[in-house]
Amino acid sequence: MPGEPPAPEARTASRVPSGPGIHFDWGTAPYAEIHALQERLVEARAAETIPDMLLTGEHPAVITLGRKTPATAVYDPRFDVVEVERGGEATFHGPGQLVAYPIIHLTRHRKDLHAFQRDLEEVGLRTLADFGLTGRRRAGLTGVWIGDRKIQSLGIAVRRWVTWHGLALNVTTDLSAFQTFHPCGLSGDVMISMADALGHAPDFAAVRASLVQHASGVLPGGPYVSGPLPRTLDASAPESRTP
Repeated sequence: MPGEPPAPEARTASRVPSGPGIHFDWGTAPYAEIHALQERLVEARAAETIPDMLLTGEHPAVITLGRKTPATAVYDPRFDVVEVERGGEATFHGPGQLVAYPIIHLTRHRKDLHAFQRDLEEVGLRTLADFGLTGRRRAGLTGVWIGDRKIQSLGIAVRRWVTWHGLALNVTTDLSAFQTFHPCGLSGDVMISMADALGHAPDFAAVRASLVQHASGVLPGGPYVSGPLPRTLDASAPESRTP
């Protein structure tokens, strides 16, 4: 009404402008630490205060249990065991394995979880091809395979249509840990690494660069440009070794 002071403007978080996504590499960090970081990023992405992101790095040895893991399974006490929100069953993460977690707002792209999983497989297939390896999909199974051996596992979760968790590519991974349980419900000797398939260890940084390049071209939200975490989130985050 005339003569009344204007109502104060509502305080809302500023929305991030459209643009390329961010690639952040955490180096090596415990699984729980990066899981907590993912949760913070998912909430920020759902609120549209950060762009789509691609996280990469390695974890110390840990077994994670997806939602379909049998409750009766028993695990080697040498390894920490963590229950998580992603789909699938149990898997192993450890040194020499390249993990990638896309934090992508699918409502801004394509709300199709099956297509997104095929995209993650495509990223792995193209990465392997850069190193002279021919990967393939297998009917009725997820991930990327070389012959009948599995080289890339994947499992995703979605919250408010923002993806988290992702893929794990065995680069120079010690595969013996897989033989202590049934990874993805399969025999422990089904896994293979790029080092085993090639007969020599590929350069880890080169594999990471290849994967990020193909993620930029295949995944929604790309390209992914290497950089730090958004300033509102990086106070307690692990330092990046992104080149």
